[in-house]
Amino acid sequence: MPQVVIYYTPDLEADGAMPTLCRTLADAMLTVRDEAGAQVFPTGGVRVFAYPAAHAAVADGSGDYGFCYLNLRMGRGRSAAAQQAAGEALTVAAKAHFAPLLARRHLGLTLQVDVGDEVFDAKFGNLHPLFQNKKG
Repeated sequence: MPQVVIYYTPDLEADGAMPTLCRTLADAMLTVRDEAGAQVFPTGGVRVFAYPAAHAAVADGSGDYGFCYLNLRMGRGRSAAAQQAAGEALTVAAKAHFAPLLARRHLGLTLQVDVGDEVFDAKFGNLHPLFQNKKG
C-alpha cells in the first residue's frame, strides 16, 4: 500500500512538472532501506498520484501563492526508523524538485507520513509478481 497522494494548487500545473515529481518521489521510495538494509517498500506496491485542486484559496490571496500537500500512507509493520527514513527521503526529493520554483515565487509545502490502521485491506491484481524475482 505505500502510496503518495499529492494535492496541489492548479497554478503549479505549469510550474511544478508534476509528472517528474511523481517519478522522483516513486524513485525516492524505492531507495528507502530498513535497519537490516532491506528495501522498505516493495517495487510493485510503490505508487504516486497527483491531483490539482479544482478550487483553492491560499493565505490571504494577495499574492501569487501556491501550495502542495504530499501524503505518504503506508501499512503497519515498518519500524519507526524506517518510517522516519521514508519521510526524510521524500522531503529531500521534494525540496530538490521544488527548489527552482521556490527561488521564483512563494510556495507552501507539506509532507505528512501516515501509517494505516486498516479495518479492511484487500489487495489483488497481478503487478507484484512482476517484481518478486528482481533485486532492488
